[in-house]
Amino acid sequence: MKKRIRFNQKTFGLLLTDFLIVNGLYFIMVLLHWNFHPDTELLLRLCLRIPYVTLLYIGVNSFFKLYKTLWKYAGLYDILRFGASTVVATAGVWICDFVGMTVCRQMMANGAEMPLYFNVLPWSVYVDSALLITALCLLFRLLSRSMRLFSAEQRRRSDSETASTVKKRILVVGAGMVGSALINEMQMVKYRLGMPVAILDDDLHKIGHSILDTPIVGSCDDVKMAVEKYRIDEIYFCITEIDETRKRELLELYVSTGCTVRMAADHIVLEKERKSALKSARQVDILDLLSRPPVELNRDVCKYVTDEVVLVTGGGGSIGSELCRQIAKYQPEKIVIFDIYENNAYALKHALDRAYYGTPQIEIRIGSVREEARLREVFEEFHPSCVFHAAAHKHVPLMEDSPYEAIKNNILGTYNTAKIADEFGARNFVLLSTDKAVNPTNVMGASKRCCELVIQHFSKISDTKFAAVRFGNVLGSNGSVIPLFKEQLENGGPLTVTHPDITRYFMTIPEAAQLVVQAGGLAKGGEIFVLDMGEPVRIVDLAEKLIKLSGYEPYVDIDIQFTGLRPGEKLYEELILPSEKEGMHKTENDKIFVTAPYDFNDAYLMEHIAQIGDMEPLRARAFLKELVPNYKADK
Repeated sequence: MKKRIRFNQKTFGLLLTDFLIVNGLYFIMVLLHWNFHPDTELLLRLCLRIPYVTLLYIGVNSFFKLYKTLWKYAGLYDILRFGASTVVATAGVWICDFVGMTVCRQMMANGAEMPLYFNVLPWSVYVDSALLITALCLLFRLLSRSMRLFSAEQRRRSDSETASTVKKRILVVGAGMVGSALINEMQMVKYRLGMPVAILDDDLHKIGHSILDTPIVGSCDDVKMAVEKYRIDEIYFCITEIDETRKRELLELYVSTGCTVRMAADHIVLEKERKSALKSARQVDILDLLSRPPVELNRDVCKYVTDEVVLVTGGGGSIGSELCRQIAKYQPEKIVIFDIYENNAYALKHALDRAYYGTPQIEIRIGSVREEARLREVFEEFHPSCVFHAAAHKHVPLMEDSPYEAIKNNILGTYNTAKIADEFGARNFVLLSTDKAVNPTNVMGASKRCCELVIQHFSKISDTKFAAVRFGNVLGSNGSVIPLFKEQLENGGPLTVTHPDITRYFMTIPEAAQLVVQAGGLAKGGEIFVLDMGEPVRIVDLAEKLIKLSGYEPYVDIDIQFTGLRPGEKLYEELILPSEKEGMHKTENDKIFVTAPYDFNDAYLMEHIAQIGDMEPLRARAFLKELVPNYKADK
């Protein structure tokens, strides 16, 4: 209630000021035009104009939303809007004067007696009034803003000595719009969240100048000098238009100082959504240090899901759910989430319904891909034309202890889903595979390699376009190393790494999902697509960066312990088999490759799949070895 009253008081003050300035200036301009000797009748006519002059100016200002503008953040765009509003209102006043004059003359011509009548004023009165109304109204608003800034600056100066010893000392990187807005907001909140003491910017012409009394002291690379000289506690990264490689280099440099590093939101988002630069700033995450250039998607290629029914098996999982989010962007008719775990699927449905208001329709069906009858029920109900098969057991150590479960869920589940998709005439089928399927040393990788063979088998006998997409580790997915490290950090450490030299390929969940959707549109049938994962990352480097991001020193505050390679774990992963290299080529998307087809005995594969239901669990590894000769089992 209090907030509403304060808003009304400010608006009333602006309305009263506009009323006095607008009508006062018309009187002054008329007096000047008649050398301060206007007749009484003219002054009375001016008084009669007050109601519609006032209504026109205030009404047009309201239409241009000038009374809802936050003038303390006003820029050139707001000033231009005010000028346009004044021009429109002045034109409206002239039209009213002209209509009034015409009506009065018509009535007088018909014999009516009129003691007073309206008349058009000289054109110079309208022009001069419009210019001065714009100038004075804006001057009042900007003076009010300046007074608030002056008051805040006085408080800052009087409190600077205390603030320098008590409050956080802030280094702002970027002397552009976002950096300026951030410093301004810090002043507005009386430096409760910290005091900006220095700015860095790569524009050498800005060095030596200041923004709101905060000096620009060097380039973006001079952070160690600035941190030491100005005793910095926090760094705010406010450069929004920057190359991803350069951005990653700077963020790693800033994290290495031991200061807390925060990133401001993009200035376009701040302007469009009227958000606070200070409140929108977030702490730098490990994903920022592993960021890559945004994925360039060909929307035409992805339109194969538009107006279609799409089934996503394992749709409630970390990767399956992101697939659903990416698919929803291309306006399918319906997305069917098929998963054995109901809670994640339920939460995802509500998130998508909130984001897309029920279009596309989101349906959930609970079941397992192991059960052919349940899959057939779902296909019978929805007849999906596009199938994304993400359901699988993916945890390497757990599958080493339960190899038969990996065979049933991954191989038999893929076979069941592919078989029924073929029976119901689905147009596209995309399997999500893994780099661990290449020269596998673990049960999970060997089972996923068998899944790739299943897909290639069906591509030979079906009109459905079957394809597999092979990629490495996905940051933040269930069972990945990042959530484990974060949990260990919350418990005070240590962080556990299996080997000092172990490396992995990494990709963010959205990037992986986007490329999977695109690969599905590029499929002709039988391809194994390989995603460009960039350079492999040492896991120990990842652990060290995460510790530094949390404000600790690796091996001092938080230890890193090496536990030894787990069963089935390799020091490094591969994305392609040697036999696939020769015919491997790029697609029209530079981040998606197609491997050469692999020749295998289809009948032999089908014979083994037929044995899964009656197979002795102890024979699981031998079964995988028979289908994947290059599988090197530890047990």
